Amino acid sequence: MITRTFRNSSMSDRIFDICNYIFMSLLIIVTLYPFVNMFALSFNDANDSIRGDIYLWPREWTLSNYEYVFGQADIFFATFISAARTIIGTILSVICTAMLAYTISRPEYKLKKFISISFIFTMYFSGGLIPNYLLIKELSMLNSFWVYIIPGIIGVFNMIVIRSFIEGLPDSIMESAKIDGAGDFTTFFRIVLPLTVPALATVSLFVAVYQWNSWFDVFLYNSSSPKLSTLQYELMKLLASSNTTAGSGSAADHYAAALGGHTQIVTPTSVRATMTIVASLPIIMVYPFLQKYFVKGMVVGGVKG
Repeated sequence: MITRTFRNSSMSDRIFDICNYIFMSLLIIVTLYPFVNMFALSFNDANDSIRGDIYLWPREWTLSNYEYVFGQADIFFATFISAARTIIGTILSVICTAMLAYTISRPEYKLKKFISISFIFTMYFSGGLIPNYLLIKELSMLNSFWVYIIPGIIGVFNMIVIRSFIEGLPDSIMESAKIDGAGDFTTFFRIVLPLTVPALATVSLFVAVYQWNSWFDVFLYNSSSPKLSTLQYELMKLLASSNTTAGSGSAADHYAAALGGHTQIVTPTSVRATMTIVASLPIIMVYPFLQKYFVKGMVVGGVKG
């Protein structure tokens, strides 16, 4: 079918299609190459990586880099904390943001304009780092798990995306629910939520990526609580340690101990590549399941927003 359409198209359309294919192919290569290169470096011997010239395939295969990263004492518990904050934070954020979006999307709500402007105002102006820290301290959320969840539970951009999607739903659906005696909560949970799955999936991906990749809030609020450390924060500390002690006797001894006595050298390049794969793999595994909803949700949010 594609070949037949291509043959029946005009010369200008053929040239455009060929240029489009070439451009998209180059874009795919440019986009994928850094990740493939990180993959090759992460599975290549750290000593051999110093020589360079590793592009798409490891020259000397090894799992030593992953054994070193996962050999850290707190890495698995930090992964659990990251997974917990990602799951809990995403669920609560999506539900609360969707409830707010539904409220201000209703034409009968008289304060919808004022509340919308108030939220949008926060996208352009912030109180700053120090006032925000003092606020968190006054709320007694320092050294607590909920500091990862509550401060960012409402995302203004995410609210706009969901609100735009809800406003695109037929009014007759809402009116029919009211005629049948459904209240706002019943209408929201049984009618609005099922119909806004594309927007919710889009927002879920945004929130999940943010929660999974976040480490600066750990540094600010929970750096004195090792039990609340996250995977990204532990990887950041590991990378900083490899940058300062790579090639030194202490780093080499530590690396050799992690590998059962085989002497290796910790290099920032190999550690950075391994960290990139470890941190990116969960999101890469989730994205294919949300892709079709992500595209639809962004299109609707972009058109009506």
